[in-house]
Amino acid sequence: MAAPGDPRRPYRLAQEGRLCALREELRGAGRASCPGPAGDTLLHCAARHGHRDVLAYLVESWDMDIEAANRDYKRPLHEAASMGHRDCVRYLLGRGAAVDCLKKADWTPLMMACTRRNLEVIQDLVEHGANPLLKNKDGWNSVHVASREGDPVILQYLLTVCPDAWKTESKIGRTPLHTAAMHGCLEAVKVLLQRGQYQPDRRDSCGSTPFMDALQCGHIDVARLLLEKHQASASAQDSLGAQAIHRAALAGQNEAIRFLVCELGTDVDVRAASGHLTALHYAAKEGHVSTVQVLLALGADVNCKDARNRSALHLACAGQHAACVELLLRSGLRDSRDDTGALAQQLACGTDTLQCFDHSAAS
Repeated sequence: MAAPGDPRRPYRLAQEGRLCALREELRGAGRASCPGPAGDTLLHCAARHGHRDVLAYLVESWDMDIEAANRDYKRPLHEAASMGHRDCVRYLLGRGAAVDCLKKADWTPLMMACTRRNLEVIQDLVEHGANPLLKNKDGWNSVHVASREGDPVILQYLLTVCPDAWKTESKIGRTPLHTAAMHGCLEAVKVLLQRGQYQPDRRDSCGSTPFMDALQCGHIDVARLLLEKHQASASAQDSLGAQAIHRAALAGQNEAIRFLVCELGTDVDVRAASGHLTALHYAAKEGHVSTVQVLLALGADVNCKDARNRSALHLACAGQHAACVELLLRSGLRDSRDDTGALAQQLACGTDTLQCFDHSAAS
């Protein structure tokens, strides 16, 4: 514990909610305005830790500024809202705190409250005029944040007070449905499909659909729902011509690949429109050994070439993925010393990869 007179002591007392000790400390010092870590005031500290009595004492006895901003431009209301301290939020709002004040990256207290899944705090902010449609620097609003967190009750509330919020887009064209699908928030996806009017396979600026996002992050339950309730297409292409199976291979999502091939009948060797890469190419390029194994077990053609006449072996070598190289060399290459193998040797700059190649070619 900081000793009396130590400038850190008031902050520790405010953090711990020790009002009597803090009162004595501040009376002795004769001031309460010494800036703390990251530019925090004692109000920030009290709000962050949910001590309404300390907050009220500092405002009413020391006339501390409830709009004081720290180095991240957070105000006490941001702190209270982000930690879900309803008493502090209501006190600050009652004292006239600006409800839509902005911190760094243009986050409002309502956006921060949505990260905590605290419906009562969210309701208090909205009832005091908080605007759920305000956007941060990335083009996200509170509905995007709530969709990421996945609480269906909060999402229903926000869509009730702002019925058209489902159609909002971030700066890269991502909707709340993209966000919920990417984060595997099944119940949130259900709410958005029920309340919104999304076109099937709505694409963001990179051409990604919610179905692609779900499988790239391994959320098969969400992908099933999008297929059954939203007519999503497993063969939709992003802006580079990649389909869901390519994105899943790129991310090493083995169960998603099995789902696509075994349940939906996706061709394991389907080529991306740009570059003609297969899922095996993508997995080898990233060095996902287990994904390469899954694809080979599902019948992927190890000899398949892309538009630049490269096999998966070429890409594994170029990426210095020795384990993938060894696996591919043992998996049915017509001749590891043909032109494919020769180029692979040329691309392989690392000793381990070359030794792997030489050992397999000799055996």
